[in-house]
Amino acid sequence: MAARFIFSNVAVTVFLLLVLPGFSQAQTFSLPFQQPVMCGHYQYFDISALSCVRCGVNQRQDARGTSCVCIPGFQMISNNGGPDTICKKCPENMKGVTKDGWNCISCPGGLTAEGNCYCPTGHILVERDVNGTLLSQAICKLCDENENSLTVSNALGNRCIRCESTFINTSRSCACSEPNILAGGLCFSNTRNFPRMISTARYGELGMSFTSEWFAKYLQSAAAACWVYANLTSCQALGNMCVMNMNSYDSTTFDACWLFQFVFENTAGLRTVHSIPFWRQNLPWLFYGDQLGLAPQVLSTTPLPTNFSFKGQNQNTKMKFVAASYDVKGNFLKWQTLEGGVLQLCPDTEIRLNAAYSFGTTYQQNCEISISNILTNFPTPIFYDVYLEYNDENQHQYIWAVPVLNLNLQHNKIFVNQDSNSGKWLLTRRIFLVDALSGRENDLGSQPRLIRIATQISLSIHLVPNTKNGNIYPPLITIAYSDIDIKDPNSQSVKISFSVKYEMDQGEAHVQTDIALGVLGGLAVLSSLLKTAGWKRRIGSPMIDLQVCSQEFLSVFLSFTVLYPPNKTQLEDM
Repeated sequence: MAARFIFSNVAVTVFLLLVLPGFSQAQTFSLPFQQPVMCGHYQYFDISALSCVRCGVNQRQDARGTSCVCIPGFQMISNNGGPDTICKKCPENMKGVTKDGWNCISCPGGLTAEGNCYCPTGHILVERDVNGTLLSQAICKLCDENENSLTVSNALGNRCIRCESTFINTSRSCACSEPNILAGGLCFSNTRNFPRMISTARYGELGMSFTSEWFAKYLQSAAAACWVYANLTSCQALGNMCVMNMNSYDSTTFDACWLFQFVFENTAGLRTVHSIPFWRQNLPWLFYGDQLGLAPQVLSTTPLPTNFSFKGQNQNTKMKFVAASYDVKGNFLKWQTLEGGVLQLCPDTEIRLNAAYSFGTTYQQNCEISISNILTNFPTPIFYDVYLEYNDENQHQYIWAVPVLNLNLQHNKIFVNQDSNSGKWLLTRRIFLVDALSGRENDLGSQPRLIRIATQISLSIHLVPNTKNGNIYPPLITIAYSDIDIKDPNSQSVKISFSVKYEMDQGEAHVQTDIALGVLGGLAVLSSLLKTAGWKRRIGSPMIDLQVCSQEFLSVFLSFTVLYPPNKTQLEDM
């Protein structure tokens, strides 16, 4: 049988070598690693072969880089993707190519770099009539900016749209001329005396600041639109830029947080939200006040109006954390639960990720992540306002705001939240995990010079002392960010940690223990004296001498020392 088996293997090998001459036992399954960005101007990236392939005659790479289009001056005759495209040169009297690339057309003026007809600013390009018939010559149509229409060309230059509302409100036209101010595509009146501002991104951990392209483009317009027009998304965007600067406030620096505070103070006449004095109408809630010293009151004055239990009909072991999430432009994204690793950068199974929110479970998660993965997965920051969901005694749903202790926050250039005294803390609300946007200089499409990552997140659950009902004070999120100077993302990495811990004030418990020990100790001494007196009476001794008392007292003391070992404070007091 063994001989037949060996012969069979040899026969199969010989057959493969004869019938499949391209097959070799030394065959490797390796291929060159190529990416779309590596393909030349006249090449495209073949998504099947995963390599760069040359385009056909009179063709170049398309905008996505995965197919080919005709070069300027040539129209498409057929296009089946890749190089399977046929191009034909346009006649001399129709050198332009329609936007879709399928037809040649005569242009009223010059051509763009792509070979399409060029129209001046404020005009739209018309290539077909209303029923789709191709015109022999394209038309550049001027959008009507008069008061009855107030239209301008859209970004694509193919349709007239209504002017942006701030232009109309400010100048009753589509122009934003002096003395009005044009910022971020919005027009503002110069009569509001809006303060000057700087577009600085702070990186306190690295001890540096520089002009952020994102702040330079959008800080002024977001702040002005928030203050002048009470625009909701602009107010959220302004708040986000303050959070990107670590909620740091300096009364002498007119940056994002100074502007947010300026708007907050100058809208004092507006009502508060949900009767919370730190939450102004139209604005995001970023701070627990602007003065130090409120943290102890926020963290340990009022327990949550719910309790957690491990047994009985009222069993409640799941802490239901939810977050309102916003994009960097201030748009509300959704309500979402924190389960599934929303705030946990380290990958893991869903069961392990969700275990962090089981009441009574201490949790620790650590990992190391490459910077290249961070840049790929977090191109723009997402912002979270975290709450703890609970039901009241009538089973009505409520949420409790979870305060944040940002260790990177500076108040007038001092890292107040790194102090051990909670009376000096300045609590905040909004957080993000990764900011790879504010660290971009000159070009938002370029690789960031610096990125900021939440490398340490700790959720602290403070138990209410002297209660058996599972009551807790408001949880606290402690977060520390690391500033990473980007050199080589593929070789750089960062260590991440996420933890959940439980705390309780032991002071009252120690007092109660001391009282109990004192009472029990007195009873024990009295009991020993009674027993000793009875023993002396039985042996006929008329009195209890000092030596016997000392021995009994020492015996009682040693017994209590074994049962209730003294803590460090008690030992020091002894």
